[in-house]
Amino acid sequence: MLSYVSDIHNCNVVELSKIHNPAGNITIVQNNKDLPFDVKRVYYLYDVPGGSERGGHAHKGLYQLIVAASGSFDVIIDDGKQKKIIQLNRPNFGLMVIPGIWREIVNFSSGAICFVLASEKYSEDDYIRSYDEFLNYKKH
Repeated sequence: MLSYVSDIHNCNVVELSKIHNPAGNITIVQNNKDLPFDVKRVYYLYDVPGGSERGGHAHKGLYQLIVAASGSFDVIIDDGKQKKIIQLNRPNFGLMVIPGIWREIVNFSSGAICFVLASEKYSEDDYIRSYDEFLNYKKH
């Protein structure tokens, strides 16, 4: 059972620090300073074919910060009652996705890189991969 309000209004785009340098910008993300969790896993999606979708699942306990490290894509978040589309297209902005939110990542631009910082190591038990199962999970 969820012990917090798990709805799309608690998933926010956050601005990360951006240090400008003529040789190239840098963004730094630190545990429990820029994120409300310790990063235990990092992964990234790239070379996503045009028209493909990623995600299509929810997590029971995992928090994620999703960043468009390069290019752009849309993240559809869904709490079982409401949906919202967030476009990510700047590497110093990320979408904080809380547990109990269905997410789909769509509309990848050519060369897009989806960079994800996660609060937990991979665990198949944390995934909800069926939308019907997700809706049932949200009822409890």
